[in-house]
Amino acid sequence: PGWVAINNEKVEGSVVVGSRGERFEWNCSRFDELGPEHFAQLAALGAELIIFGSGGRIRFPQPAWIKPLMAQRTGVETMDTPAACRTYNILAGEGRHVVAALLVERPEGG
Repeated sequence: PGWVAINNEKVEGSVVVGSRGERFEWNCSRFDELGPEHFAQLAALGAELIIFGSGGRIRFPQPAWIKPLMAQRTGVETMDTPAACRTYNILAGEGRHVVAALLVERPEGG
């Protein structure tokens, strides 16, 4: 819908949120704006798992983009953003150190 809810707050841009309090704006509003620098930011967080919400439909990052995550043995799961939100909530609720990188796309004409 062009937004996600984080702790009852409506967030209308792409965001990274982690189970240990990490939260920052992810500077991209469309999948084709993503690049290796976006995933390098995630590698610096040291999470056991990155959940990549790729927007309204599932799209996979290029393998070169996630190389830094693979090198440190950080798991990366890709799914659409609504599924990523649900999965993050479950895993964070289990006490795991997870990070959700959520691509929030603006609706057409919005």
